[in-house]
Amino acid sequence: MIDAVIPVWKPIDWTSFDVVKKIRGQIKPAKVGHAGTLDPFAEGVLMLCAGKYTKKVESFMDKEKEYIAEIQLGVETDTLDPTGKIVETSNIPYLTEDIIKGVLNKFTGEIEQMPPMYSALKVNGQPLYKSARKGINIDRKMRTINIYEIVLINFTHDTISLKVTCGRGTYIRSLAKDIAAQLNTVGHLTKLIRTRIGEFDENSCVELKDFPKWLSART
Repeated sequence: MIDAVIPVWKPIDWTSFDVVKKIRGQIKPAKVGHAGTLDPFAEGVLMLCAGKYTKKVESFMDKEKEYIAEIQLGVETDTLDPTGKIVETSNIPYLTEDIIKGVLNKFTGEIEQMPPMYSALKVNGQPLYKSARKGINIDRKMRTINIYEIVLINFTHDTISLKVTCGRGTYIRSLAKDIAAQLNTVGHLTKLIRTRIGEFDENSCVELKDFPKWLSART
């Protein structure tokens, strides 16, 4: 039995539950839960709580998060990420650093955001993604979120790279869609890395292949 907070670096193409299942299988009979889903196409910090620390999940979900995100302009997918089907294309207007930064400033602070259909958010007890997979669109309410900082890292004629520092409940896929709309085009995320949750960053994380060694040092 182990009671621990385990920051894991989630690899691309793994679901958050895949990681939980992998770790749970190695520390039975301890309970294991995660403090905030990270999409399969994304990689980065995933906080796992084991044993008595499963009661601390909510406190980790409330921590500040930091992401590196890349937005593909001119193309929107149904999932708002590279795993989805293209649903719309659009011309991309001429963009400058000042234009992009001017738009990013609009998304800093307390803002309203529409959660994506392809998400684990529950409406009437049902995860939205289950309805989305059936082609059913569910009415969703705008949610208030906090974006503490957005930094423009780089841009080309059709891509924008950002560092986003935000609070709980922020969907970076929705943020990408909304930023593209403010730039008079459409867009979707092509890359997402969660680089930090609270004080836990990549240097704090254990990779899945190294978990047995991590575990043996603590039991």
